[in-house]
Formats: sequence, C-alpha cells, structure tokens
Amino acid sequence: MAGSIASDMRQTAEGRRDGPLIITEDLELLDDLLRLCAAAGAEPEVCHCLPERGGGWTSAPLVLVGDDAAARCRGATRRSGVLLVGRDQDDPDVWRRAVEIGADCVLRLPDAEGWLVDRIADATEGVGRQALTVGVIGGRGGAGASTLACALAVTAARSGSGTMLVDADPLGGGLDVLLGGEQAEGRRWPDFAASKGRVAGGALEESLPQLHRLRVLSWDRGDSVVIPPEAMRSVLAAARRRGGVVVVDLPRRVDEGVAEALAQLDLGLLVVPGELRAVAAANRVASAVGMVLQDLRAVVRGPYASGLDEQWVAGALGLPLAGELPFEDGLLAAQENGTPPGASPRGPLARFCSAFWERALAGDGMRGEDVS
Repeated sequence: MAGSIASDMRQTAEGRRDGPLIITEDLELLDDLLRLCAAAGAEPEVCHCLPERGGGWTSAPLVLVGDDAAARCRGATRRSGVLLVGRDQDDPDVWRRAVEIGADCVLRLPDAEGWLVDRIADATEGVGRQALTVGVIGGRGGAGASTLACALAVTAARSGSGTMLVDADPLGGGLDVLLGGEQAEGRRWPDFAASKGRVAGGALEESLPQLHRLRVLSWDRGDSVVIPPEAMRSVLAAARRRGGVVVVDLPRRVDEGVAEALAQLDLGLLVVPGELRAVAAANRVASAVGMVLQDLRAVVRGPYASGLDEQWVAGALGLPLAGELPFEDGLLAAQENGTPPGASPRGPLARFCSAFWERALAGDGMRGEDVS
C-alpha cells in the first residue's frame, strides 16, 4: 500500500525531493533501492556520481551509495547518514571503501531490506515526538464511545493539534457518517487491508478524508473487511509517527487486530453508563482490555440507577475515574444535520473534552483525577 501512494510525496520548495539521495550506476541495485524507497513512502533523487556542488549530498536526509559508486564519492564532505549498499556478502574490501566515504554502516541486500526501509522512512519523515494516542471503548452497546471519540478528535483539532481519528470498529457504522462526511473523498480501511511492514505517515495522512480539520480513517459502505493484525499495527504506527493526537474508536470484543491497536495506545477510556448491568458488562470488557493495555480509565455517564454515582461505578470496576460524561441536549438532532459531537466549543461535551486534553497534553498522568 505504501508504494501505491508514494507519488503523493511532495518536493521541497527548492525543487529537491524529500527522500534520500541514491548514487549508483548498477541498474539492478537501483531497482531494489527504488522499490525500498517506495515501500517507505519516500521519493528519492538519483545520481550516477557525487553531485558537482554537493547538492543532495549535504541536504538529503539519507545518502545511499552503491558499491559500484564508492570510489566516485571519495573526497565528499563528511556527514552522517551515509550508507554503503551492495549485494556481495564476501567482499573483503567493503569496509575500506566505507571508511573512505565516511559511511555510517555497510548494508547487504536482501538481508538488510527491512531495516533499510525503516531507516529511509525515519530519515524522510523525521523522528519526533509520537502522537498522544487515546482509545475509546464502550462498556456496553450504546454507551456513547463513538460519540466521545468523535468529540475528542473534533476538540483536539479545533485547538490546533494535528489530529487523526481512527475507526477500528468495523460494525460501528462508520465514524465518517457520524462526522457528516460519508461522501468525502479519500481512502478507507479496505484500501489498507493488505498493508504489511512500514507505512509512510505523511502519505497515510494525505490520503485520508479531511473533515472538521482532522483526518479520518473509517470504513466504506461495502461488505465488512477483516483488517489483519499486521495491517492494524502498520497503519497505527504510521499515524503515531506524525505526532499530535490520535483517537481510536474501538469495539468491545478484543481480537488480534484490536489487541494490536490496544498495544499502541497511551491510555484508554472505558465509557460506562451508570447502571448495574452496564457495570457488569463493562467489567468483562475491562478485564479483556486490561490484558493488553495498562492505563485504562473510566468515563461514567448518567442517568444513574439508585445509589450509584460516577465514583461508585469507577470503584466497582477498579479503574481510575477520568471524568463524568455530561449530557448535551440536542446532540442527536445536531448529528442528523451533519454537525459532529463536540462541534459547539461552549457545549458540555466540548468542555469535557477540552479539560481532558488540557491535562493529557500537558503530560499530567491524571490517574484518579476527575476532569468533569
């Protein structure tokens, strides 16, 4: 999948490509390196010898020098991020050539292909702070988890954070519908079902529908598609590398794909109505989720059964209380008109989400603290 959207990668303002510099005249090696760049979502610059004025040698995020071109790169300015690449596993002189051009390391294909794809993607995208990733799970059906997930994403995007909303529940009806964007152009989960290995974060972001200033990965209106665990892992890892905020709407059933999603969360929010049957159901969900996710917190909503309140519900589940989810009058009617949850900055739901993000993005652990 990553290779299919590599052409979306933009050139820099100076006209240089944002991928690595490849220096080789070995056409077979060049084909391999171009394939690996495509897998990393990077579009490289290709030269047969050292650029006359330095050019990409000094500005490229990574330089891949073929064995055949090492001699032509002698005397180049010393820099980090130079890799000597070839296929001959038994070449006794390879380390000498690597020292002559100041290479960081020597790579032999095909053995090093997986490592090189990761290195190309890291160098091209930059390795910054990963996104704060929050999962939302319903303690029972109809708890309001999808509504909260959308509201959290809309609120984060309104505050200026780069935000991606990921719908990991294939039976939930589609978060793009909840956001009023089911007709928006862009890729959906079925386009990523075959993803394996590294997915480029920038290319992923640009391929998704943009709704209410955030990117949304949801489902199409076709038949249900099973997302393999490796695809879930690759796509969420790419989303996290873009930084900012990622919100994941999760189903209550924990299968292999959901377990992969849970493993990448920084924290989870379990939405629980204030009634005994809901608490009993949520307890089972919490038990399954807790096997993968260590930081799970309760978000409780009324109305409450007699003798119950948010503190009692959180205590019965043995979870820290993240807050009491407020009731917002007219929310359903607004959604039917295409207005997403949390769209009104002064509404109770948006205020709840703003308080949550204020603490979470500030690095406050929030354990045991109520944000309502």
